[in-house]
Amino acid sequence: MFTGIVEELGEVTAVEDLGDASRFRLSGPVVTDGARHGDSIAVNGVCLTVVESGDGEFTADVMAETLNRSSLGALTVGSRVNLERPMAVGGRLGGHIVQGHVDGTGTVIDRKPSENWEIVTISLPAGLARYVVEKGSITVDGISLTVVDAATDHFTVSLIPTTLALTTLGIKQPGDPVNLEVDVIAKYVERLMGACASEEAAE
Repeated sequence: MFTGIVEELGEVTAVEDLGDASRFRLSGPVVTDGARHGDSIAVNGVCLTVVESGDGEFTADVMAETLNRSSLGALTVGSRVNLERPMAVGGRLGGHIVQGHVDGTGTVIDRKPSENWEIVTISLPAGLARYVVEKGSITVDGISLTVVDAATDHFTVSLIPTTLALTTLGIKQPGDPVNLEVDVIAKYVERLMGACASEEAAE
């Protein structure tokens, strides 16, 4: 489990085409400190498994399903990525519960800078709109953020200078894709409510 608090802005240093998958090599001295084969690291919000680690870099295999359902397929050598290690047992939940399982992708629509923050508008797939609410939590490229406004086809977030400086949202431009993970609690509530309604109808 992750919390959506990005630890490091890493970089893709190599991409190998494996046919039905890709192998990425990424730099990240902070997240690779003590990393071993089989450990998990979130890359732009996608939970990946470490294949090899050393000299401040790690490799991870990404299957076609993940490449198709996330923005990782658009990564090339030199792309910057948000990196986070799983939360340690007993650690602080600084953001919100993040699984590293991308629900869909959005696109940066607009950026409006101001003196102390920046408002970013991101498109929202129709199937995810019901899980996104004003002042609720959403994960964008692995970053735990609070929704400012929520519409049926987009939402906005307000970014502080720290987020702009230390994550990919500081450099994403209109048209760029981003990974989205909605609050898993909302999905569980929906499933439970649906089950309760079905049971009541059957009585």
